[in-house]
Amino acid sequence: MTLTIPTLLTLFRIVLIPVLVLVFYWNHPWSNVIATAVFVLGALTDWLDGWVARRYDMYSAFGAFLDPVADKLAVTIALFLVVQWHHTVPIALLGAVIVGREITISALREWMAQMGAHGLVKVAGLGKIKTIVQMVAISCLIFREPLLGLPIFWIGEWLLGMAAALTLWSGFDYMRAAWPTMRKG
Repeated sequence: MTLTIPTLLTLFRIVLIPVLVLVFYWNHPWSNVIATAVFVLGALTDWLDGWVARRYDMYSAFGAFLDPVADKLAVTIALFLVVQWHHTVPIALLGAVIVGREITISALREWMAQMGAHGLVKVAGLGKIKTIVQMVAISCLIFREPLLGLPIFWIGEWLLGMAAALTLWSGFDYMRAAWPTMRKG
């Protein structure tokens, strides 16, 4: 197996996850800023690995498998951190919606691949918008402090609500696309 630049970037994103956890719990006045920077760096490498793969035709089966796994790991762990730090019912429910959808769609993709219909459940434009809103929301929630008079955590809460709504919408689109195959199986 040859490791391409996009796959190396994806592996780097996975390595950043324990760094995020350690920095998040670090007892330092700047820990939230550094944790946010680590999460944003991971989000940017997610965009960069896709751009490099498309621009330089550096696709690999391993990279195609690993990229969504890295995304789901980063989002899930970050949401766990946020819920643990700010353990309220709304944050926990929104986190559960997002993680639950990710698990469900991953299982659906696996099942569709086994049915020979994997191409029916590809990432759509709505999923990309959902990812952007989700990454910005989680970044705000990790940062959590007001910035230039803006209530960053509150903004993050509202964006997480939007991300959860987009998550449900895109999940519905996946299920609708897969429904004919599901009825046969």
